[in-house]
Amino acid sequence: MNSNKIGTKQKIQFRIRKKISGSSSKPRLSVFRSNTDIYAQLIDDNAGVTLAAASSKDKDIAAQAGNKCSKSKLVGEAIARKATELGLSKVTFDRGGNLYHGRIKAVAEGAREGGLQF
Repeated sequence: MNSNKIGTKQKIQFRIRKKISGSSSKPRLSVFRSNTDIYAQLIDDNAGVTLAAASSKDKDIAAQAGNKCSKSKLVGEAIARKATELGLSKVTFDRGGNLYHGRIKAVAEGAREGGLQF
């Protein structure tokens, strides 16, 4: 990957992190997208801990048939399920420097269908 491309994405990520942060009552829903998989975490930035995590590598999601976008929606639903088990309903969405379309949008839609508000 081009080093200029990496630097540009990091600048976007830092700009986003300046504006948003997660707390224990309203954690940050951080999404990381690799070429093959997608990962979502609920992060409490005040304490510096991850409250819950879900990814497309989880056994129940990896066993599902479908493309990467449909699995991303399942990841969103899984993280929403884990958040409701922790008693959380509101989160702050962090797209991780990615554009809000495709797999990132699918995670957000899945989380909203699962009951999260952001």
